Amino acid sequence: MMKLVGLSGSLRRGSFNTALLRAAGELLPAGVELSVHTIWGIPLYDADVEAAEGIPLAVAGLKEAIAAADGLLLATPEYNNSLPGAFKNAIDWLSRPQADIKRVFGGKPVAILGATPGGFGTILSQDAWLPVLRYLGTNPWFAGRLLVSHAGEVFDTSGAITDDKVREPLKRFVHGFVEFVGASTSRKPAGLGQ
Repeated sequence: MMKLVGLSGSLRRGSFNTALLRAAGELLPAGVELSVHTIWGIPLYDADVEAAEGIPLAVAGLKEAIAAADGLLLATPEYNNSLPGAFKNAIDWLSRPQADIKRVFGGKPVAILGATPGGFGTILSQDAWLPVLRYLGTNPWFAGRLLVSHAGEVFDTSGAITDDKVREPLKRFVHGFVEFVGASTSRKPAGLGQ
């Protein structure tokens, strides 16, 4: 069974990005499961807190889920033409202590997708994540891109996708990422990311 983690970068209860990940989970091929997580409950990063109290429980649990997963889907909103501060803060916590970066993120297949009420999708936010993913040593998937614009017209009040023009590309996106994860896992050197 292939295990993927989906991480939504929104704190909003009715988040379009969390709904996008839930929809992705319903479109996966057989033999693949997606565990959807949010950044809710992750405090602002503070090195003094880390030194005095260690890694917060919300961060520690998410770190272990990512480390154990075969691949990671990041669903990013776009705020002010870039990545959301709260989402970057969560990744900053997840990379602590620095010695854990390789175990949690090293060689991890990662795909970025996103939904926004605006008209241009999340292209600038997705691009802004690339230096971060490079630094963390991930294995980004570049063969697919999913930019959901006008998200308020794509999801119903329960968060279900109502637009086939989004559902079909989302299905192709997650199937392509699953193929990439499978190929990456089969050629991953022993011990990488462990």
